Amino acid sequence: MKNLIDTVKNIWRIEELRNRILITLGLLLVYRIGSYIVLPGVDSLKMATASTGGGGIVEILSIFTGGAFTRASIFALGIMPYISASIIMQLMGIAVPAVQKMQREESGRRKLNQYTRYLTILICVFQAPGYIYATIDPDARPDSQFWLFTTVVILTCSTLFVMWLGERITERGLGNGISLIIMIGILAEFPQSFAQEVVGRMGPGGGGLVLLLVEVVLWVLIIAGCILLVQGTRRIPVQFAKRVQGNKQFGGVRNYIPLKVNAAGVMPIIFAQAIVLIPMYVAQAFEQPPQWLLGLANAQGTFYNLLLFSMVVMFTYFYTAITVNPVQLADDMKRNGGFIPGVKPGKQTADHIDELLSRITLPGAIFLGMVAILPAFAQMAGIKQGFAQFFGGTSLLIMVGVLLDTLQQIESHLLMRHYDGLMKTGRIKGRTNAAYGMAG
Repeated sequence: MKNLIDTVKNIWRIEELRNRILITLGLLLVYRIGSYIVLPGVDSLKMATASTGGGGIVEILSIFTGGAFTRASIFALGIMPYISASIIMQLMGIAVPAVQKMQREESGRRKLNQYTRYLTILICVFQAPGYIYATIDPDARPDSQFWLFTTVVILTCSTLFVMWLGERITERGLGNGISLIIMIGILAEFPQSFAQEVVGRMGPGGGGLVLLLVEVVLWVLIIAGCILLVQGTRRIPVQFAKRVQGNKQFGGVRNYIPLKVNAAGVMPIIFAQAIVLIPMYVAQAFEQPPQWLLGLANAQGTFYNLLLFSMVVMFTYFYTAITVNPVQLADDMKRNGGFIPGVKPGKQTADHIDELLSRITLPGAIFLGMVAILPAFAQMAGIKQGFAQFFGGTSLLIMVGVLLDTLQQIESHLLMRHYDGLMKTGRIKGRTNAAYGMAG
């Protein structure tokens, strides 16, 4: 306990770190306040009592906005349109050579960021009317074209404002702003979900305190597994040749290339869920949907979870392939005079790295797929849907990854100023996927 108090004092003693933490908390507070501001003209009391429909899809989308989606808030769309636009631009970087070229240049990346913002506006313009008609009860909103137009404008501008908040947090605060906004929305739902689970378990026929403790222990073990997945790396030894310049000797040291078990991060689950949600949208368009469509739209169904698991595994390999380039790693290593012991430089090194990457990606992809479908198993075991969402899926991975990244940045500030890190027994490693250079 004394070490924890000393660490907090050290954090508060560093002026830059203190200011960054306060700015981050202040901007996140602005976001949370905005998530409770209801759209003009919408009757919040009728919204609370009306059945909006949507079932599981509404619950899933509401998690990422901290409940703003179901409250008809001005931040109802949250940051998700910007995430969708970013994903589309990344996919275009694979398929369109001109976009690939722009990604390699600083001026090109600035243009792509601007295009991503324009695409975000376009997505909001199409998504906002769908949200209004599918989620807001007709009795709780005005029936006029002018109100519809102004509401679309408000939702679009609010999403751009949330995007601006995220960029300011990244620039002047602590951690990745966009990820923190998503995480704070997820965490905002946790107390209520856990309280509902406690009330349900302690009530008649709920199983009592023992079953609740078993659930909590399993949840902690799943979190530990996710931390291992996020932090797990395979270190490839790299030897650098000795060279002498004047009276000084350079090289001759052994470093490592850290290959992550889960190089793709949380993106495969986001991609996969975006696709498996399509049957849910389509099923809502039918008065009597076909049975096969109902099976794909049922979040607890076998077909839905098999499709989700398969898509997560496939997208893990796909995203790892576009994130880690063995040929570029081999070329950089050769250029710097480095080599893997027992492997010839050049093509054989690239093939060796690619083979190792394929081996470690398979268990990582399978585990990631299991994490993605764990909420469905939790619901089948009798856990309420709200708390079940924290047993796996995108929610849990985002929380674990973002918290590790933020703690890693705090630790970096402490170590730079010769303070002890957050942990005495080791260093905190985040889930950043960009560091595929050689590490000592």
